[in-house]
Amino acid sequence: MDIRRISDTYSVSPQIEPTDIPAIAEAGFKTVICNRPDGENPPGLHMSEVKSAAEAAGLVFEDNPFDPSTFGPAAIEKQKTLLENSETPVFAYCASGTRCSIVWAFTQAGTLPTDDILSAIQGAGYQLDHLRGQLDSFASS
Repeated sequence: MDIRRISDTYSVSPQIEPTDIPAIAEAGFKTVICNRPDGENPPGLHMSEVKSAAEAAGLVFEDNPFDPSTFGPAAIEKQKTLLENSETPVFAYCASGTRCSIVWAFTQAGTLPTDDILSAIQGAGYQLDHLRGQLDSFASS
């Protein structure tokens, strides 16, 4: 498991397994968000399996799965709502952590300066400078 901190309240990771949940709980996370559709995973890694493990460990599990073809305002709005209403810190996962980073960036657009958003993501090891124009546009819409 590769936990990458983006902010004080939000970290991301590549795909996890149900057996990773105890370590996530021990690290102090309160909420787990899955941004990866089940169709990308074998049955043992489906959301229901991770959710069962998370709830057994006393964590809240939320889902907001999307792929590049379904990413858009609805996924951003749902993630924003989850982040506003979830107990923190939040642990989000997908295939590589990039998807979770991108959706977080858009939830912060208009709230944080774009440079701060991209810097936080870069500090976690993801390079999303190519989204600068889209983030600026989204922030002003």
